[in-house]
Amino acid sequence: MKKIAFIAFLLTVCVTAGRAQESRQDVSLSGSALVEPFVGSSTDVLVHSNPAYGLLASYRFMLTPSSAIEANYGVTDHNRIGYTTPHGHYTVNTRNMEISAAYVRSFNFRKYNPFVEAGPGVFIFEPIRNMTTTTLDAKRQLEIGLVYGAGVAYEISPSFDIRAEYRGLITKVPNFGETTTPPGNLTTNKWYNIYNPVIGVAYHF
Repeated sequence: MKKIAFIAFLLTVCVTAGRAQESRQDVSLSGSALVEPFVGSSTDVLVHSNPAYGLLASYRFMLTPSSAIEANYGVTDHNRIGYTTPHGHYTVNTRNMEISAAYVRSFNFRKYNPFVEAGPGVFIFEPIRNMTTTTLDAKRQLEIGLVYGAGVAYEISPSFDIRAEYRGLITKVPNFGETTTPPGNLTTNKWYNIYNPVIGVAYHF
C-alpha cells in the first residue's frame, strides 16, 4: 500500500511538473516592414529611403506566466537609402540585419495577450553591389542600438497564436564609411527611429 501511495505521489509530482513546463517556450516567424524616416542634419546631408520588406524570427522563454526574455534575428532586403549632399546624390542599396534581445511583459485577456518589450540590439547595414548602389566605396557597417515594441497575440489553439506588433529600432544613421570626398561625406550625426511593423505566427512548446 505504501508503495502504491509513493508511486501515485511520484506520478502526481511528474504531471504537475510537466504541466508547469508546458508552453514555457515559443518560436515565431513574421513578415516585417522596415520604414526609415526622413533625416535632415547639421552637416547638410539629407537622408531618405524606400520601405523594405523581410522576415523576423524570434524565440521566447517564459520566466513567469507574464514575463519572458526574447531573442530576435531579422533581415530585410533592397532597402535603398539615398543621401543628398553638397557634392551630389548617392544611393546605397542595403541588406539590413538585426540581432537583438528583449524583456517581454505580457497581459492575459482570455485569448488576447497584449505585450510590451524593450532591449538592446545590433544592426548591420550591408551594401548590395548592383546598379542601384551608386557609390562603390560603401562599406558594411555595424551599429549598436535599442529595440522596443508593443503588440498583441491572439490564441488560435493551445500551441499556436497570431502575433502582430509595432516595433521601433533606434540606431545611428549609417554613413557606410563614407567620410571624405569623393564621393562625399555621408555622416549626419543623427539617430534613426526606424518603424518596424511585423505580423506572424508563433508556436508554443
